[in-house]
Amino acid sequence: MESELTGKGTKVQQLSDYIQEIIALNNLKSGDSLPSINQLTKKFGVSRDTVFKSFLDLKSRGAIDSIHGKSYIVASHTKNILLVLDEYSTFKELLYNTLISKLPPSYNVDLWFHQYNEHLFNKIIGESIGKYNKYLVMNYDNEKFSDSLLKIDKKKLLLLDFGGFDKAEYSYVCQDFEDFLYDSLSAIKKDLLKYKKMIYVLNRGHKHPQRSKLAFSKFCLDHNFEFEILDEITDKTMIMKDCFYLVVKQSDVVNIIKQSRNQKLKMGHDFGLLAYNENPFYEIVEDGISSIGIDWSEMGRIASEFICLDQAVQTYLPTVITSRGSF
Repeated sequence: MESELTGKGTKVQQLSDYIQEIIALNNLKSGDSLPSINQLTKKFGVSRDTVFKSFLDLKSRGAIDSIHGKSYIVASHTKNILLVLDEYSTFKELLYNTLISKLPPSYNVDLWFHQYNEHLFNKIIGESIGKYNKYLVMNYDNEKFSDSLLKIDKKKLLLLDFGGFDKAEYSYVCQDFEDFLYDSLSAIKKDLLKYKKMIYVLNRGHKHPQRSKLAFSKFCLDHNFEFEILDEITDKTMIMKDCFYLVVKQSDVVNIIKQSRNQKLKMGHDFGLLAYNENPFYEIVEDGISSIGIDWSEMGRIASEFICLDQAVQTYLPTVITSRGSF
């Protein structure tokens, strides 16, 4: 009786994922023989060519090896990794690419984005229980530890990015949106003294931690800066001369640039701009846009060590400012 392949991608990819999963869960161990091409053809109702291509794919990953070009055995203990991120961005891509580059070919990483949809987040986590060797997860909320994560073995879970909740019993690589923001602004205080007003642009509905507004406000009060917090920059917002803008959303960065051009204001001279999270185009726009954030490549590197070395880690990555011509 035929079994049904379920999953994403082509039949070849689905069959490869199926075999890699049973290897990872120790149903097949290093040195064990795989079912023959004929057996898998009959079991799943696929062509011999599909099975052969699946074997070639697994061999290229280093998961299986061939004996005399006919039979296949498990070459290594394949590990399945679940990576759950909030939403796509260039810096999340940097995290992913660094992680992949540091892992041996026999490691399989499944990437999902929860898009801050709580139902989707819980569904992804719920359906993953018991299927992965390690879980790398950006939590749904910065302030509250998601209950669905309680189902995962603590030793297998690495929390990424968000972490304003109690996480003492878990491994984590997070960023600090309060004290580190305050310290980073303090480091460029001399550059900020030429501005009459500090403006933080962060929409109250955005998932970027709202508590960062408290750190920003405290910095301004402690150093006698006039300040204001805006929800967003629209096509009707007037960019104010001699003001410094700290901006989270890239769409707001774009609108500031567009509006300043309409008003014939020069960034870095008439007003200052500091954008959250590095982006490749920040290097080439105008005289360059300064950015603030963590090293996402370093987060990927540490995550790879958590996987490969099987060692607990608890660290906050430093918040750094890349200075360019925007202030």
